[in-house]
Amino acid sequence: MSKREEAVSVEKELKARTSDVENVKKALESLPYKEGQMEALQKDRASELELVQKLKDEIRNLSAQLANVEFTYRDPMRNFDRSKVKGVVAKLIKVRDSSTMTALEVTAGGKLFNVVVDTENTGKQLLQNGDLRRRVTIIPLNKIQSHVVPPRVQHSAVRLVGNDNAELALSLVGYEEELKTAMEYVFGSTFVCKTVDAAKEVAFNREIRTRSVTLEGDIFQPSGLLTGGSRKGGGDLLRQLHHLAEAESKLYSHQKMLSEIEAQIAQLMPLQKKFTGLKTQLELKSYDLSLFQGRAEQNEHHKLGELVKKIELELEEAKSAAKEKQLVYENCVNTVSLLEKSIKEHGDNREGRLKDLEKKIKAVKAQMQSSSKAVKGHENEKERLVMEMEAVVQERASLEAQLVSLRTQIDSLTAELEEQKAKVAATRNNHDQAQSKLNLIRQKMKECDSQISCILKDQQKLQHKLSETNLERKKMENEVKRMEMEQKDCSTKVDKLIEKHAWIAPEKQLFGRSGTDYDFASRDPIKAREELERLQVEQSGLEKRVNKKVMAMFEKAEDEYNDLMSKKNIIENDKSKIKKVIEELDEKKKETLKVTWVKVNTDFGSIFSTLLPGTMAKLEPPEGCSFLDGLEVRVAFGSVWKQSLSELSGGQRSLLALSLILALLLFKPAPLYILDEVDAALDLSHTQNIGRMIKTHFPHSQFIVVSLKEGMFNNANVLFRTKFVDGVSTVQRTVAAK
Repeated sequence: MSKREEAVSVEKELKARTSDVENVKKALESLPYKEGQMEALQKDRASELELVQKLKDEIRNLSAQLANVEFTYRDPMRNFDRSKVKGVVAKLIKVRDSSTMTALEVTAGGKLFNVVVDTENTGKQLLQNGDLRRRVTIIPLNKIQSHVVPPRVQHSAVRLVGNDNAELALSLVGYEEELKTAMEYVFGSTFVCKTVDAAKEVAFNREIRTRSVTLEGDIFQPSGLLTGGSRKGGGDLLRQLHHLAEAESKLYSHQKMLSEIEAQIAQLMPLQKKFTGLKTQLELKSYDLSLFQGRAEQNEHHKLGELVKKIELELEEAKSAAKEKQLVYENCVNTVSLLEKSIKEHGDNREGRLKDLEKKIKAVKAQMQSSSKAVKGHENEKERLVMEMEAVVQERASLEAQLVSLRTQIDSLTAELEEQKAKVAATRNNHDQAQSKLNLIRQKMKECDSQISCILKDQQKLQHKLSETNLERKKMENEVKRMEMEQKDCSTKVDKLIEKHAWIAPEKQLFGRSGTDYDFASRDPIKAREELERLQVEQSGLEKRVNKKVMAMFEKAEDEYNDLMSKKNIIENDKSKIKKVIEELDEKKKETLKVTWVKVNTDFGSIFSTLLPGTMAKLEPPEGCSFLDGLEVRVAFGSVWKQSLSELSGGQRSLLALSLILALLLFKPAPLYILDEVDAALDLSHTQNIGRMIKTHFPHSQFIVVSLKEGMFNNANVLFRTKFVDGVSTVQRTVAAK
């Protein structure tokens, strides 16, 4: 292969490799993928995964705290439709204002844990075959009867204490429309009030008389019962449910975002692989091209090729310069030819021109001779004309000087004129702008004038209405004063009538009632007045024939009757007061019993769990009854509650009885207790538990325990041992080490 052919092949190879690099670059640019896009998505995915995990942990913790609100059940039948079970009331509501959570929790009470279902059949199936782990109350939507506060009573409450001070609890929660009857049953019969005074007004007003709850959780019953005091963690249940709902909503949104990021990553994965491959290919081809260029530059043929290119470039520059010089040369040649032609033409006409000039000279000489005479005659005229010419020249010079000064003035005036024109144009422009602003202001003034006229008309109308209203107000004030005076007169008359007629006070409660002698609606006052006058006339006629002593006897009997009636009223008032005191004592008794039950129940469970680890015990009312009807003892081993105490062994029942007795004693502790071999029927571990229990639950009481077991000795502070020594009973005292 010759050197020329080798150079050509190297050039072709270089062009091919350069073309390959450009093709790879174009392929990279055409891909819908940017470098670092996948890394950014993976970073977003990691942050979203971290957030999702945190939210799941938060939801798990909140769900553990709200285990009582969870309702778990087994499908009572095959293909059971779980949408029939709506859930627990507490999880079906959304509190609109967090400040009302405590009041709403108190309003609902235990109903918050009720389970809402669609029909009573669904509830029956759940109770029979749902494998429920705890006792539940079920609300069937088709059977539940709610007692919602009537709109009339709601309006009365709003008028009494204000719109914001008393709101129906039902209006403070959000819920699905299909749950309306259940929510009315739970929240529809109670007002939530901002203040204690508002709650009192709503509960005890005669027109309203509705249960009310304050924002702090104090309850006011129309019957007069008040419930309140310190509430630890009031509203925590609803607040935790609110946090749980927010966390679940955030989890849903972040999971949705995470799935979108995953979809984008899956979509970009093949593009990233293709981009990585093309990028690697570009780097390899670019590196290969640089190496090949380096080798080509070391080749002699390549150097010669570069030199040839340089010479060709210089040749092109020289050719363009030669073309420019050629044009200059041609112009010079044309100029020379024109000059030569002109010279030649002058040379050909020289003789003819000389002859013409000689003829003209002769003619001029003749004319000069003929004119010399005239010249002499004209010399005087010439002198005169010269003088005139000098005067004219002087005048011309002065005029030219004046002209120069005038031109200078004209130039200055022209410049001043241009300046004035510019000022005039600027002034005209400002004038136009000011005129447009003035037009706008005038237009606005017209609009304002029209508005002012409308306002004045409205003001006149309102002034007229105000004067009419003031007149009406004065009329109403006069009417009110007149009615107040009439009311005072009527009150005075009523007091006089009550004082005059003793029968009015006991019979007053029957006034206006239908079906009684005092049914005023069914009686005509005018006819009654006529009947009274007729009877009075008849009485006055009979007075002449009636025995006057009978009237005295009647008056005496009437006085005795009135005296007896007053005593009867006093007795009835005392009776009502005694009943009220009895009711208050009953209520205090209930509260005391409830406090006692709660305290004894807590201590009972704690003591029994200490005596028998892994167990639980509690006192609860029988099914369908309250704690006032009696309490049952329930025992659980692990999470399984025993149905009867007969399932317990003798030792377990002994420990249960001992726990109940000690719990009762712990409610009102005594300074000294004596236990005589209470561990006789128990094994050693239970004996040790008794000693540990005494130290834990009775730290401020003194126990004298008679026992024969070592487990009890180990927990004693002072131990007295009795034994026979030489036939004599001996007592040995031992103090335990601290």
